[in-house]
Amino acid sequence: MTYLIDRLLNAPRLLKQFLMIGGDFILLSSAIVLAFSLQAHSVLFSIDASLASIIFGTTFTSIYFFSRLGLYHAVIRFMSHEALFTVFKGVCFSSVILAVFMVFIKPELSFASVVIYFSITLCLIGYTRLSIRQLISRKTAKTKINVAIYGANEAGLALLASLRQSSIYNPVILVDERTLIRNIRYNGIKVRSPKSLPALIPQYAIKQVLLAMPTMTGERRKHVIEQLEPLCVRVRTIPAMEDLLSGAQKIEHLEDIKVEDLLGRAPVKPIPELLQHCIQDLTVLVTGAGGSIGAELCRQILRQQPSTLILLERCEEALYQIDMELKKYVTTHQINTEVIPLLGCVQNKLRLGAIFNSYTIDTVYHAAAYKHVPLIEYNINEGVRNNVFGTYQTALAAQESGVKNFVLVSTDKAVRPTNIMGASKRLAELVLQAMAQSKSGTRFSMVRFGNVLGSSGSVVPLFIKQIAEGGPVTVTHPEVIRYFMTIPEASQLVIQAGAMAKGGDVFVLDMGEPVKITDLAHSMIRLHGLTIKDKNHPEGDIEIQYSGLRPGEKLFEELLIGSNVSATNHPKIMRANERCLNLAQVEQILSKLTLALEKCDCKCVREILLKAGTDYTGSDCINDLVWNSAKHAISVANDYDAVDMPVTSFAM
Repeated sequence: MTYLIDRLLNAPRLLKQFLMIGGDFILLSSAIVLAFSLQAHSVLFSIDASLASIIFGTTFTSIYFFSRLGLYHAVIRFMSHEALFTVFKGVCFSSVILAVFMVFIKPELSFASVVIYFSITLCLIGYTRLSIRQLISRKTAKTKINVAIYGANEAGLALLASLRQSSIYNPVILVDERTLIRNIRYNGIKVRSPKSLPALIPQYAIKQVLLAMPTMTGERRKHVIEQLEPLCVRVRTIPAMEDLLSGAQKIEHLEDIKVEDLLGRAPVKPIPELLQHCIQDLTVLVTGAGGSIGAELCRQILRQQPSTLILLERCEEALYQIDMELKKYVTTHQINTEVIPLLGCVQNKLRLGAIFNSYTIDTVYHAAAYKHVPLIEYNINEGVRNNVFGTYQTALAAQESGVKNFVLVSTDKAVRPTNIMGASKRLAELVLQAMAQSKSGTRFSMVRFGNVLGSSGSVVPLFIKQIAEGGPVTVTHPEVIRYFMTIPEASQLVIQAGAMAKGGDVFVLDMGEPVKITDLAHSMIRLHGLTIKDKNHPEGDIEIQYSGLRPGEKLFEELLIGSNVSATNHPKIMRANERCLNLAQVEQILSKLTLALEKCDCKCVREILLKAGTDYTGSDCINDLVWNSAKHAISVANDYDAVDMPVTSFAM
């Protein structure tokens, strides 16, 4: 039987239709003969020419109507209740056809035969199709993944109906917290309590739990996920409601649980006036436009419809990708915004001057930076050159051309930094604070926040990759904690913070509660349906290995240097009142750094940062390999400086 089913499943569609028509021909003919036999109260009766005409005429005509109704185009294994109603309509047509043939060919026949024929045919045609569907379902169910659908609401029932036709998933139970619908069956599937899941998962061999609650709040979603996490089943979810309503996603497009679901952060609705203030109908420049933060800034800015959006990026491929994406958005949504992609480096004073002189720029969002802590520890000169002087050159060009708003995307690592990256970003903040004292008309501000989920180098994509590869998952230290925020949320807050700037402002974003990275790794492993492998559970799936803190890395990050902070018009944005340097002090520091960079003297650069008022306390992690490499590159660096970083004066 299994072999026969396999052959039928893989048979050509035309052959399947031929077999269905042949089977119906036999069933319809047999039903007519049986109806006449039951009416005559005798199995033995003669079939004359007129009776044969009724049998064959009714059968052929019925099959034609069945075809017109689409019964031979429906796939039996996916046949729904709507298809069964079509069978009912087809049998009604067939019964009427039989009655018509009886009236015109042999009117003396009793119409009771028609009623008997209707009952027999409905059973035969319907039962054979349901039986075939059941056989195929049992066969294919063995290769499907048993899943539980969490949520017996409209979305959950739509997902159930969709998965009934899936060749991958086999829904076996519905789960819902509402007691009123407990034990009710939908499409043959019983609604069960979430509390019964620990027992039901092994009983039904459930491999995945599918969340069908697209309108659930973040906090409630986090609570449900925390309940499911210890069960060690893969938890997936249907797309967000806005994606379903817009048609961007279908309900059966399942996604893995996102880390932001684990955070349970309730999104704060942005204030439209703040989003539009520095953007709408203005010319906006974004540096580092191809990076994770820069690209999302561009997306958010474009929604506010600036007159011109200028993308400045040094990486050709990254610039190409974001340019294509934004121009597609402009065309699709019919926005009157000109998107201009420009290749260039923020360290190149001549290039920056040409850009700012060619376009009347109103607002600059400076997102271009080197941000990977361990890499900057081994590339000190380039990190300082890009993060400090790149910021200075861009800010100077903006100030000289009369830009109204300049917003620096900063980091929590700038607070009491223990690494070169953080120290360079803090010095960049001090440069802007000093420039803000000149009262030039350009409002300089900086926005400081922590880690963003999914950004380049973020721990989350790394964990996902490591879990997919079977582990191990690497964590630097068992006690390390970090603040997290989604890229869209961070970008929106950066834009809104910049709109509230008065000059020299340091804005700090409310990052919520910090997350222990070890706990995050445990949750991600369990929510992929896998178990932790350790000394107590050597049979587990994924091992967590501790690699040790990397050079310059902290156990925890801070957002404020002091406690002097004030509220703003936005509940998620605070204004930090922190000490800053004056113009003369900043000018002296930059002059010293210029000389050190020209000599490619990493140790000197580090010493300057230690004394520059950045609160940098990093240990000397420059090894011989880095130092020797730096000395070897002096001649190349001098040529590079002459082209890309012509810092010769610091008049501000």
